[in-house]
Amino acid sequence: MSIGEVLEHLRADFPDVSISKIRFLEAEGLVEPERTQAGYRKFSHADLERLRYVLTSQREHYLPLKVIKEHLDALDRGLEPPTVPGAAPQVPQAVLHDEGLPGPGTYARDPGDLRLNRRELLDAAGIAEELLAQLETFGLVRPRAGSAPYDADAVLVARTAGELAAYGVEPRHLRSFRNAADREIGLVEQVVEPLRRSRDAGAHGRAEETVAHLAALSVKLHAGLVRAGLRAR
Repeated sequence: MSIGEVLEHLRADFPDVSISKIRFLEAEGLVEPERTQAGYRKFSHADLERLRYVLTSQREHYLPLKVIKEHLDALDRGLEPPTVPGAAPQVPQAVLHDEGLPGPGTYARDPGDLRLNRRELLDAAGIAEELLAQLETFGLVRPRAGSAPYDADAVLVARTAGELAAYGVEPRHLRSFRNAADREIGLVEQVVEPLRRSRDAGAHGRAEETVAHLAALSVKLHAGLVRAGLRAR
């Protein structure tokens, strides 16, 4: 958009805005439109929204340009604008709450209520017998004793392994996951062992609650490390 077009978009909400005002905000570094070879300003929709933020902050919160610029710099870094005047920009709640990752409640539920036989597991996971046999060989699926030895965790592991196989990732490639999981389990057990040995009332319940929270935290840490590592490549 040209500066005149930007002005038309803004005047509906900000009747007092002018071209000189927009140029002033540009000179102060609050908006940086592109320039054509002939030197004409070209504003993007992001520039327009940036100007709306500046003008709204001035009119409704009486913020000085220095503070508004700090807010804009924070927004450029992915932070959220403050909800009240005088507050600082915040890390998005989605980052803090790790949306999409399992919480302690996931690990507090016992998947043992679901009991499947081999054919039922293959159907539920959508995998072939050969893949299941390989998963068992490498210790990724561990059946229990009995005629219905597979639980909900077995379904999750088998189904996920099937999805990975579609990308050429075979069960033998997944042994590192099994080893890493065993090490994490060992760490959790080491932390909760004193609680399990305690004779205090409620110690067993606290131990199980601690296991659930530690399991969720370990998955959160693992996901963060993988994401950070992939982004660094």
